[in-house]
Order: sequence, then C-alpha cells, then structure tokens
Amino acid sequence: MKKWISILILGLLVLSLAACGQTNDKAKEGKTDTKTKEVLKIGAIPDQNATDLGHGMEAVAKYLSDKTGLKVEFVPSVDYAALVTAFQRGEIQLAWFGGLTSVQAISVAPGSESIAQRPRDAEFHSVFITQKASTINKLEDLKGQSFTFGSESSTSGHLMPRYYLMEAGIDPNKDFDGKPNFSGSHDTTYKLVESGAFKAGALNEAVWQEAVKDKKVDVNKVRVFYTTPSFYDYNWTINNNVDDVFGKGTKKNVKDALLSITTKQKDITDFFQTDKFVETNNANYDKIQKVAKELKIIK
Repeated sequence: MKKWISILILGLLVLSLAACGQTNDKAKEGKTDTKTKEVLKIGAIPDQNATDLGHGMEAVAKYLSDKTGLKVEFVPSVDYAALVTAFQRGEIQLAWFGGLTSVQAISVAPGSESIAQRPRDAEFHSVFITQKASTINKLEDLKGQSFTFGSESSTSGHLMPRYYLMEAGIDPNKDFDGKPNFSGSHDTTYKLVESGAFKAGALNEAVWQEAVKDKKVDVNKVRVFYTTPSFYDYNWTINNNVDDVFGKGTKKNVKDALLSITTKQKDITDFFQTDKFVETNNANYDKIQKVAKELKIIK
C-alpha cells in the first residue's frame, strides 16, 4: 500500500512540474508578443497652435500605422529642447524637426538620418514683420527697436533671422531696444507684433502665409518688410535605434510610407501645406550646422 502511495505522489509531482513548464512557456510567449508590439513614437517641434499640430500629427501616426503595420503614436513635446532630448534618449523614433533641431538631434544621436521633407523645405524663407504704419523698411532700420524671435531653437524663427541680421550689421544682443524676446512659437510672434508689444519680429514664411490665408493675422496692422534668402529647413528625422527596436528594414518602410503620402491624405497634406514629401539627407543641412556653430548655438 505504501508503495502505491509513493508512486501516486511521484506521479502528481511529475504532472505538477509539467504544468509549471507549460505556464513558463506561455509566460515567455507573452513576453515575445509584447516585444513585437513595441510602439513607434513620433514627435514634432511645437512651433504653432497645439490643437492644429495634434490633429496633423495624429493623422500621420494613423497613416504610418496603416502602411507599415506598426503601432504608431504621436507624443507631444512641451518645447523644442524636450523633443531633442527625447530623441537622444531613444524615446522618440521619428520627429518632424526644423533644420536646427534636426542638426542638434543628429549630433546627440549619431547615425540618425534626415529622410524626408516637403519640396518647399529645400528653399525655405523667414519673413521679418512690423506694424503697418511703422517706418521700418529694411533690416538696418531695426536698430533701437524692440524685437521678438520665435523659439530659441527655431531655424526660421531665430537661427537664420539672427544670421541675416548680423550680415546686415545688426547685433541682436546690443542693437535692439533691450534684449530680443523669444516668443516660443511663430503664431505668437505675429500676434505680439500685431498687438504692438514689439515693433518687429521674424518667423516662418509658411506659417505667416497660412495665417494671412486663414485671416488669423490682421494685415491692416502687420506687414512683411524683408524676406530672407533661401535655406534648407524642416524635415523628418529617423532615430538610429529604429531597426534594432522594430526589426531590420523598419527605417526603409517608414521612409517609403512618408514618401507615399499624396493629396489623397488631405488631412496630412493640408496641415503640412504640401502635396507630397520628397527625399532628403543629412548633407543638405550642412549650412544650418555651420551657421549654428558660428553663432555658438551648437558646439
């Protein structure tokens, strides 16, 4: 009898161990499934109205998800620097940067690449604005006037306007009425000039044109008095960790998806004020990097 009890206990132990093994296998399988469902997070510099930006980027996230099969999520950033930092940490895999922030991001996440831009971004401009009745008609007239840039990390709202001011013999740190202001975004810049808080300012040409078109700015109160020469600006930059996290070929798939966007994706093209995205590369932003180093904005 004792012999049979021992055999029974031994059998139960074997069955118990087998069940544990199956449970562990299922747990392992669950972990594998979770890994395959990593979320590809995209971001954008907060250079304009947060609601509009959110709608546009959510549309991009959905399109990329549909085209690549990845789970894609838009993560808002509080400011330009926060987006660069998140990109550096690998928390953002794809970002809509300005020229300067893309250069900054690639410098802190080597191996990352600028992969797509709008056709207009190859010949981008900043505009300088002032009040309609102002006597300011050229850059030299800004001496002794109050002035606002956009974000300190903005290519079209700060870097290139500062460069062309210095080319005209204006030192923004010495020649304005007080230190220059940094509004934080292009739409805030034109509102500050419109209200009379500042005599003049500089911003992204595309944002200005859209504001005029949508009557968000009163052209009876504000006018453009100078447009800069062209430079490369906005682009999609992809993180160097994408293929490691999501699998080989992910970078190419994401790039192909961006380049496949057409006016059929109206919610995207309307927001970005374009009919498509085209290829770009890091070398196109060498001038931005050079100017940023000259102005000691980056090392």
